[in-house]
Amino acid sequence: MPKYLIITEKPSARKNFEKALGGITGHLTNYDYELTNLRGHVMTLKEPQEQVSAALKEKYESWQLKDLPWNLKDLSWKRTYLKSWNPRSKKMESTKSLVDDLKKKAATADALVIATDTDPSGEGDLLAWEAIDAIKWTGPVFRASFADESPKSLLKALNNLKSIEGKEQHGAYQKGLARNKWDFASMQLTRAATTLTRGQGYSLVSRQGRLKSAMLLKIYQQLEAIKNYVKVPYFEYRFKDENGNVFARKAPDKGEKVPFRYATKEALTSAESFQESSAVQQLSVTDKKTVPPKLLDLASLSAILSKEGFKAKEILATYQKLYEAQIVSYPRTEDKTITPEQFQDMLPLVDQIASLVGADQTLLTHRQPRPTHVKDQGAHGANRPGTKVPKDLDSLSSFGDSAKRIYEVLAKNFLAMFAEDYHYKQIKGALHDYPEFITTLNQPSSLGWKAVYQDQDNEEEDQDSKGLGTMGHLFIHEGQNSKPTAPSWKWLKTFLEKNNIGTGATRTSTYGELSSGKNAYIIDKKGKIDLTKDGQAVAIMAQGTWLADPRTTKRVFEIFDQVGRFEVSADQAMNSIVLTVNHDIPVMTENAKKLKDSLGAPKETKKQAKSPIKEKVTGIWRGKEVSFSSKFSGHKFTEQEIEDLLDGQRIAFKARSKKGKSFEVAGRLEIQTYKTSKFVGFKPEFK
Repeated sequence: MPKYLIITEKPSARKNFEKALGGITGHLTNYDYELTNLRGHVMTLKEPQEQVSAALKEKYESWQLKDLPWNLKDLSWKRTYLKSWNPRSKKMESTKSLVDDLKKKAATADALVIATDTDPSGEGDLLAWEAIDAIKWTGPVFRASFADESPKSLLKALNNLKSIEGKEQHGAYQKGLARNKWDFASMQLTRAATTLTRGQGYSLVSRQGRLKSAMLLKIYQQLEAIKNYVKVPYFEYRFKDENGNVFARKAPDKGEKVPFRYATKEALTSAESFQESSAVQQLSVTDKKTVPPKLLDLASLSAILSKEGFKAKEILATYQKLYEAQIVSYPRTEDKTITPEQFQDMLPLVDQIASLVGADQTLLTHRQPRPTHVKDQGAHGANRPGTKVPKDLDSLSSFGDSAKRIYEVLAKNFLAMFAEDYHYKQIKGALHDYPEFITTLNQPSSLGWKAVYQDQDNEEEDQDSKGLGTMGHLFIHEGQNSKPTAPSWKWLKTFLEKNNIGTGATRTSTYGELSSGKNAYIIDKKGKIDLTKDGQAVAIMAQGTWLADPRTTKRVFEIFDQVGRFEVSADQAMNSIVLTVNHDIPVMTENAKKLKDSLGAPKETKKQAKSPIKEKVTGIWRGKEVSFSSKFSGHKFTEQEIEDLLDGQRIAFKARSKKGKSFEVAGRLEIQTYKTSKFVGFKPEFK
């Protein structure tokens, strides 16, 4: 009986596999197995300067415009182990030990099984092959694809393995690799934007990226539209009946002049006249209905909860923990519906979930699959409650501050599909003497799903109208040109959805990254958003670039899909980033000249602004995250020296003076002061 080594993505996933299979080793239908796990990515692309020949190192280490753009054919695309600080051991730790352990276990295996997340971006397949390549495996490889980490899904996947002839024939891996290389190569634009921004005296790292740049630029443009908005009032005649219904003439399409609107009251009253009142007549009554809203993705869920003060970063982290406990479904899905099988799996849990979140079970009478919500396609299925129903909502607090609300909102949204349609009567009326003045009102006749879940993406309130009145009375209505909408997380999420930029999970994670930390670009106050000064600078640099253009992201994702289907090679896919970089650097050069007009003079002196960009190293020192220069007096610290410095140790090395003279120096990291500012850096010991 052959032995297969099943590789899961992380320890929590391995534990779920262990529960489903009954042990870390055992027997399945056609093979014996052993479980092991990665910790997400265990390998990463080397720094650009480490992927080129010695003669090109200085060029690819540089952030200066004279050394950009790169020739991507110079890069070897080699990977190295990941290093991170372990607060428990208080040491820098490498993933080498994990890879070595994988190699040792693989030595007794007849085949490897990739059992990482089957996410649509190909990320799970990419990180698995990174590890497989690192151990130089040449034997058979299989793929286990599962919708979630429930025992039923895992057993089904492991009993239906797909053989992979090689990574060159593995579409999901090729897709993930193309995206990985594309985003790595886009680093050039961060370097260019940062150099240009600092050249104008603004000391910040101008992080540019497909999703980041599009988000920040959209917010900036909206804030500018609000700042430049000029109110233009208009006046027109309308009628109102005793029940509050307003009768108005229909305005022509947007962009066309409205003939019955005037700039002043005087112009209106001299141009038009109507009698003071007119009888109301009913034109029609139509029975209408709406089906339950679509299932939520992570960005929509995050936008709803942001109004309650929950941050996107916290929601994403909490949701992931809930998923690992099988309390909610897979987070990084792109599916908008669930499969018939997933519907049947959840059907027996409907009443239990309803009882938990306080939904009236007697309203959940639609127990057949809705074609709008259940389709025979997809993998993970849309976001929804998991197969493990918690005993009570309060018990979820251990997963995070937002856990209870995540489950409540997600569950009620899911339960809405089991309620009946919302029914209402649409009543249209007009004035007897002036039939061009009309009104439309909706009267609920059966709340249906709206009694279970209030759709936050469609906040139009139901009209509790008394119906049409009997007489309409003339009044002068004062209106104005539309003011641009104040930016919010929900507003931004809608823009990203419309332009198909990112997934629900990537939108949420990127928004969380941009709106948290001391170097945040976005200010989030209960879902209402603004930009920090750094955020404004990055957005200004992104104006007119292809990188920030939604059409670029759409096209690039189409190319990645084509790579996954073997219609386009990975090398051909990279041509799009070459064209983007070549187009965007000249655009950014012109944008940099506009920074001072928009942001005002920078605080730094000219001397500081033109100082070269220093490459930084980040790690944990004395229990806190610090960044310090990776070089001292011409010497670049080795990985071992960095590890020793962060560990508080003294190191010694040969350095070179400004005059080119070699000398030996020793020292350690210390808190130092430059003028009035404190910083952490290497402090030499001078005799």
